[in-house]
Amino acid sequence: MVFGTMQREQIDPKTTAIVLVGYQNDYFALDGILRGVVEEPNRVDSVLANTLKMLRAVAGTEMTIISTPIILTADYRALAETEGILGTIKNSGAFRAGSKGAETIPEMLAFGDRVVYVNGKQGFNAFSNTDLEETLRERGITHLLLGGMITSLCIDSTGRAAYERGYKVSILSDCVSARSAGEQASYCESIFPLYAGVISSAALTEQFMPVVA
Repeated sequence: MVFGTMQREQIDPKTTAIVLVGYQNDYFALDGILRGVVEEPNRVDSVLANTLKMLRAVAGTEMTIISTPIILTADYRALAETEGILGTIKNSGAFRAGSKGAETIPEMLAFGDRVVYVNGKQGFNAFSNTDLEETLRERGITHLLLGGMITSLCIDSTGRAAYERGYKVSILSDCVSARSAGEQASYCESIFPLYAGVISSAALTEQFMPVVA
């Protein structure tokens, strides 16, 4: 299910950044430790397919593409007192530094240096403990498009943090996944609109997809 449509305004690639959260093997690989967090596995595959199509469309533009992976030390000291999904991450050994699961998915690596990697993320909010804001300011970014995992956690936390810092925020509804269809609908229909736009990557892809003669 896709929520939201691109407004009539055109996205300005010079001042827009796509911020991608969690595009790592532990979420997206078939044997990923956290793939099962999403009740509908096909949803994960759909998110990845939509994201890659969008990235291919904007790769030749001036749009900034940023990936914010979560990589944790073997002792998980950053998650000393955790419950919920962060507790699951710690107990399952997900995103452990040096592990295959913590690695960026091959599909993302294929874009080479077109993707800027902002490291240091240890919790939900991609601004916390990272130089994400400095990276955005240096590039003159005013509008963030968010994609990745999980809708109700990292995407919502990062989106709120961006809004509070004065950025225009748009959630790419078909490039994010919640744990269930009901949760996805709730966030896209009722929660995100409180501070962000909810759009489909399809309109973005159509705007920037190279015209084939």
